[in-house]
Amino acid sequence: MIDPTYLAGIINRAYSEDIGNGDHSSIACIPELATGTARLLVKQSGIIAGVDVAREVFRFFDTDIGFTKYISDGQAVKTGDVVFVAEGSSRMLLSAERTVLNFMQRMSGIATETNKYVLKVAPFGVKILDTRKTTPGLRLIEKEAVRIGGGTNHRIGLYDMIMIKDNHVDFSGGIESAIDRVNIYLQEKNLNLKIVIEVRNFSELDKVLKHGGIHRIMLDNFSASDTLKAVSIINKQFEIESSGGITLDNIEDYAACRVDYISVGALTHHIKSLDLSLKACR
Repeated sequence: MIDPTYLAGIINRAYSEDIGNGDHSSIACIPELATGTARLLVKQSGIIAGVDVAREVFRFFDTDIGFTKYISDGQAVKTGDVVFVAEGSSRMLLSAERTVLNFMQRMSGIATETNKYVLKVAPFGVKILDTRKTTPGLRLIEKEAVRIGGGTNHRIGLYDMIMIKDNHVDFSGGIESAIDRVNIYLQEKNLNLKIVIEVRNFSELDKVLKHGGIHRIMLDNFSASDTLKAVSIINKQFEIESSGGITLDNIEDYAACRVDYISVGALTHHIKSLDLSLKACR
């Protein structure tokens, strides 16, 4: 679930950038005391996400708006489905419309894409991970959409997991030095964080296995055949994550190697929003 304070802050910023000094179109067209009803209509099949966010958006715009939910986050939807109905001030319903749709269309697009990957690897027991390739300021919203779609959240930011990547290795003077420095740092700071290290080839993998001191090995841009070989070499000593160049077309090949995780940046940085519409009920 999204932290309520965080969500309120994002909604407030969305309100400010859209409303400015007033929704002049609605104020000009709609009588002040007019009331109405609007429904969220699905125009494309997928996985719905952001329903609870939409409810909070309406409440932010006007606490008197009624909200009746018919379909919950994470459920499959098809063209013509009605997700919810909102009732209240016609002006406020119109003012909130775009903010609601902006959240829900993007979140539903992410959840739908995530679910495609999750279904592909389901027979293999592999978890699909997101990444930090998110829209600035919307990370928790987008990661929540991944979770709703059946995926698993990777680290939220740079603060909740140690990830030793290629640049860290190169700047610190090598794999062994990077691992040692990280473990000393965690001990000195009394931090309990998991350590993931990225390897680019079998030479680096061999160094990690000989040195130890980590929790998970990320096989970066390994082919499926090399991944299978690496899984055999690691032999369950550490968790294994595959990353880089993995698509819906080849993900089953990687999942069949029996890695523990597959991280896919495209879940959040390369998606198409789901087609939804907020329509007045006549």
